[in-house]
Amino acid sequence: MTAGLRPAALVTGAATGIGRAIAVALAQGGFDVAINYSRSEGPARETEALVRKAGAQRSAVIEADVSNEADVIAMMKDVEALFGPGLDLLVNNAGTTSEVPPHKFDTMTVEDFDRVFAVNVRGTFLVTKHATPLLRALCKANIVNTASIVGLRPGPQPLPYSSSKAAIISMTRTFAGALGPAIRVNAVAPGWLEGEWMERTLGDNYHRLMERRAKQTPLKRCATPEDVGEAVLTLATCLPFTTGQTVVVDGGYSFVS
Repeated sequence: MTAGLRPAALVTGAATGIGRAIAVALAQGGFDVAINYSRSEGPARETEALVRKAGAQRSAVIEADVSNEADVIAMMKDVEALFGPGLDLLVNNAGTTSEVPPHKFDTMTVEDFDRVFAVNVRGTFLVTKHATPLLRALCKANIVNTASIVGLRPGPQPLPYSSSKAAIISMTRTFAGALGPAIRVNAVAPGWLEGEWMERTLGDNYHRLMERRAKQTPLKRCATPEDVGEAVLTLATCLPFTTGQTVVVDGGYSFVS
């Protein structure tokens, strides 16, 4: 971090949902933020406005498909133009899923499966690969990857999604060993999360199942995107001897059920 400037963060997939909540939490916690999106420019601009309102002094909206290496290389040039030759924090949050439920995995096309892995896994690899020179330019830097509880245990998510999140957890550990001690690498694994993503997954059963899950959770509610944002900020700023870990954000449900 350059003297007198706030630390710099890049959040991929930050137009809506968890990515937006992470970007805002980081801005509130003292970071300037570059906001990546692939398709939703309007919502990404809304995220930037929220980030500015939360205190960010430097921000940008950067279009890039994280599964495309040329896009990722161009994004890093934009990040360097915004922040200079150093990046304090990378949040690999961009992700997608399939509409095929896990019990119908045998009806899924190869193209559908590959698309999820291209964004979730290849994207995490590519962005980390090309962000590493900017992260290494500083004495200390951080990477936080967005995984999922279904990367650790079975859940209602489609097969390629849960498998890709398991891969991200494994990649987090490998990156931690490869990039330490200068760069710490951790992950967050949200549980059942309030909002549009889970609404699409659960359909008409959303409210009934979320209410039931909340009752079974020690903290008596389901997670929110803001909970995930706070976890990312904490990993990036408050736990200097923690790396290679996956922090579950589910109110304790997975440990008592």
